[in-house]
Amino acid sequence: MYQALLPDVLPDEDEYTRALSLSRLAMELESLLSPALAAGLLLITSYELLFQLNAVAFALAAGCIFLVKVPAAAASERTGGVWQHVSFGIISYLKTPRLRGVLALNLALSAAGAMIIVNTVVYVRHVLSMSESAVPTLMAAAGVGSMVAAFMLPKMLDHFSNRSVMLTGGVLFSVALFAGLSGPGYVGLFPIWFLIGGATSMVLIPTGRVVRDSCNAGDRNDYFSANFALTHGMWLVGYLLAGSIGSAWGMQACFAALGVVALLATVLAAKLWRHDDQEDIWHVHPAQEHLHPHTHDEHHQHEHEGWEGPEPHVHPHYHAKHRHRHRFVIDEHHAHWPKQ
Repeated sequence: MYQALLPDVLPDEDEYTRALSLSRLAMELESLLSPALAAGLLLITSYELLFQLNAVAFALAAGCIFLVKVPAAAASERTGGVWQHVSFGIISYLKTPRLRGVLALNLALSAAGAMIIVNTVVYVRHVLSMSESAVPTLMAAAGVGSMVAAFMLPKMLDHFSNRSVMLTGGVLFSVALFAGLSGPGYVGLFPIWFLIGGATSMVLIPTGRVVRDSCNAGDRNDYFSANFALTHGMWLVGYLLAGSIGSAWGMQACFAALGVVALLATVLAAKLWRHDDQEDIWHVHPAQEHLHPHTHDEHHQHEHEGWEGPEPHVHPHYHAKHRHRHRFVIDEHHAHWPKQ
């Protein structure tokens, strides 16, 4: 959810992209270094002291967060009851074609990622008949792949669109999974896991930019919450497929099935997220009168009587029917995506 806050802290496009990349790097480094650091500390201290040090670290981290000055969030223009506020993010997310494409790509991501998370131990122990000590190094290959891609992505996104980079990541998921049909040995798994890790960053890092550009500033929390909930639903699908297919039909069938899921999800994403996707879209507003917090922008040009107060303010106001073009997002004034 920090991604919803970053655009307010870092409004510059390049800085925001670098922040997304660095946050991905931090997550991968944490997953790689934390187990090694914990194991090293256990050689010289007790479990009790390690837990106490961990508690102190959490307290220090929380203190650092409280010391950070965060810009005030933009005001939302939405009205309605509790259910409208709760459901707005998910409904609006699913009404936005490019975000439906992002969700499909997260299905491809979950198919490949679940193969690593669920089946690495199974493959090493039961297919290769190796000990559990071989698992951490193999898992690290995915983390290293993700970090390498995270280093490269800010420059890559200067030359290629979010859509192109993310769809390439989806294709790489299917390529990596289909490569598993060759029955790779231990060494052969490293480039496959590395490729999945790199493709993971290619999908996840631009996602923050796409979600940010698909909503108003006042609605970012709702959109990013929807992204979090819906993409984790894709992980649930991936885990179930990886576990059930792997246990019922074996690792080869699992590679094949998940590869097909990743490929079909990527093709679906390419259809949902059109190559000619535009931010500025011509659309028609019907005549209406309603009441909600607002500022005077392209949708609010009306007279006042003097009692309305400073913007954003609330008073009944009328919108005449009109047609215009601007950056289009689903919000209080745009309930449906226009047909192009």
